Amino acid sequence: MKIHFALILTVLGSGITLPMAAWDYSGHRMVNELALAALPDDFPAFVHSPSNAERIAFLAGEPDRWRNNSDLPIKHYNSVDHYLDIEQLPDAGIDPQTVSDLRYVFAATFAAGREAHLDKFPEIDPLKNTDHTREWPGLLPWAVTEYYGKLKSAFSYLKTFEKAGTPEEVANAQANIVYIMGVMGHYVGDGAQPLHTSVHHNGWVGDNPQGYTKWPGIHSWIDGGFIAKAGINTAGLLPRVETVASIEVTLPADGRNPVFVVTMDYLRAQNALVEPLYALEKTGVFKADNIGKTTTGRDFIEGQLLKGGEMLASIWLTAWRNAPEDGYLAGQLAKRQKSEAAP
Repeated sequence: MKIHFALILTVLGSGITLPMAAWDYSGHRMVNELALAALPDDFPAFVHSPSNAERIAFLAGEPDRWRNNSDLPIKHYNSVDHYLDIEQLPDAGIDPQTVSDLRYVFAATFAAGREAHLDKFPEIDPLKNTDHTREWPGLLPWAVTEYYGKLKSAFSYLKTFEKAGTPEEVANAQANIVYIMGVMGHYVGDGAQPLHTSVHHNGWVGDNPQGYTKWPGIHSWIDGGFIAKAGINTAGLLPRVETVASIEVTLPADGRNPVFVVTMDYLRAQNALVEPLYALEKTGVFKADNIGKTTTGRDFIEGQLLKGGEMLASIWLTAWRNAPEDGYLAGQLAKRQKSEAAP
């Protein structure tokens, strides 16, 4: 599957942002495992060792484990990275197709736009804003892009250590890569859950002419309850995994990071599935009693997990293929070798 930033067109908030998990641990783990299976044969083999593959799968749940910490700073920092309420961007005068790829530039722009269009945003209840994040629409694509940068950096210094480093340095660099790959997978997996891209995250909000469910449990049911009840697992999805290609990294005309552009296109594509998901729910295909009677709900969920795995594998692959050697580190290692060789 070739992904190009110009071709790729999933949370939270009921007009305000409510942090929540996407996919339960099993779903996130599946996305990481599917991503590993989608990598081409020339990807560094160390990630596929049983211990590293298991760690990458385990780390898919790490950002949700951070949510269990009661300390306010980590809750405030971590919550917004799991979603993007795309509908809030135009409400603040921001075009989702041209939004800045820089986290703090976007934050300043959104804050100004929100202030200028307060009539489009519901009043924030301080009692429901204990982590002080409901002023924001979420920062998911920025988190993904930043993890891409971290992974690219790690591959750069791994390549350099492989030429002139010690076995311990190479092993440490590989361990860092495994950690970044695993944690990054959580956020890309979040994006594959359409309700992580929309204000309609916990039941339909606002105008509702189609009579979609307002049940607040829909998010958690899609994330894990349905997956468990339907017996969806990695083994059943592996035969459908396709080997991915890397993302084109030519800068767009506007100069934004191409991985950010692809990530935004990916999220917008999942956002387009929010209403179809609610329409499916209305037909009853996600009801536990109907799981053995129709495959429609199962097909939808499995398709999203596969999309997440393929997107994640493409970002991993792009980071590795486009990571140059770390020039500064190479210079330092050369000095070390010269010093060690001196009589």
